[in-house]
Amino acid sequence: MRSIRVKVKPNAREAALEEQPDGTWLARVKAPPVDGKANDALVALIARHFDVGKSRVSIRSGASARMKTIDILD
Repeated sequence: MRSIRVKVKPNAREAALEEQPDGTWLARVKAPPVDGKANDALVALIARHFDVGKSRVSIRSGASARMKTIDILD
């Protein structure tokens, strides 16, 4: 299992995931932060980037915050 720290920017023009120099990740998602839509989009984006199924990605902490800890099962 791998854990990463992700800062999420909802309502972005296009979806993107990039690693920052400090080791955290910046995720831009198109979805708004309403009814968990941004979290769902984030899980899908991370799963696509790391080539795993969406069920293998979970938000460990920060579900309602911009900074989240994400667990990825290899």
